[in-house]
Amino acid sequence: MKQRLIIFSFFLSLLIMSAKFYAYYLSGSTAILTDALESIINVVAAAFAYYSIYLASLPRDLNHPYGHGKIEFFASGLEGVLILLAAAYIFLHASQHLIATPSLQRLDFSMYVSLGSALLNGIMGFYLVQVGKNSHSPALVADGKHLKLDAYNGFFIVFALAVTYLTQWLWVDALASLLFAAMMCWQGIRLIREAVAALMDETNPTVFNKVIEWITQHRRVVWIDLHNLRIQQYGGDLHIDCHLTLPRYWDLNRVHDEIHDFEVKISEVLPTEIEIFVHVDPCLDDCCSHCAIDDCPIRKAHFTKKIDWNATNMALNQKHFYAL
Repeated sequence: MKQRLIIFSFFLSLLIMSAKFYAYYLSGSTAILTDALESIINVVAAAFAYYSIYLASLPRDLNHPYGHGKIEFFASGLEGVLILLAAAYIFLHASQHLIATPSLQRLDFSMYVSLGSALLNGIMGFYLVQVGKNSHSPALVADGKHLKLDAYNGFFIVFALAVTYLTQWLWVDALASLLFAAMMCWQGIRLIREAVAALMDETNPTVFNKVIEWITQHRRVVWIDLHNLRIQQYGGDLHIDCHLTLPRYWDLNRVHDEIHDFEVKISEVLPTEIEIFVHVDPCLDDCCSHCAIDDCPIRKAHFTKKIDWNATNMALNQKHFYAL
């Protein structure tokens, strides 16, 4: 599904790019050139996104025990770099045309091309972002965001061309390019920032909070304490590990069954492949004050308080009673 979408995005971007460069050839508009350069990035980014999604779909091997999913973050960061390079060229080209404005022709045809491509890119970009978010694919999300940016660019270019066409203010064409190049810089930096954060295993607050919400809603009495919760994202896949405190008088078979049940249930929290490692801790005497097991045969103190599990105490590498 993801690979077919990227292939379709690639050929659509190739078609739109050809139309834009033809419109630039006829008009000489810097704004249209801005739009065409953006389409080059779409084509290159779609091609690399396809390769990254293909590579991410490969099974784990001895050299990549966590899979190949992180290549999608690299693809997202590369797209951000390409956007910045295109923005730098547009700044240079538009600045020159702002000083010496060239003659412009066939602006009406250029407006039709920009409007049509903006509509196509907007629809495709919106769909890619939705599918990418649902499948947790950074490459699809990045490509979709870029197409949406290209759509905004197209509508902005149409407006600038209409003003230039109606007023003959040729400087509007170059000024529009400069303004959109600034928007491209912001988008490129944002994509690079998100890609670097993911490659550095920065916590994704949205995913982390979803997991915590599931755990608190399905919390069982025998789960005395859960801490050192960590979530890593490998493209569309998630790796979750945590420390779970269970009664120390349980035998190994019961512990195994409880952990298996925990892993099966938590794997349903998100519609993606989830790998879970649970480290089991035995309960301590200090756990008694917040352990609600009624028939505990080794209780040393009365149950006094139920500790709320939240993003802070579940992320710390210590049992909850240390934070009281």
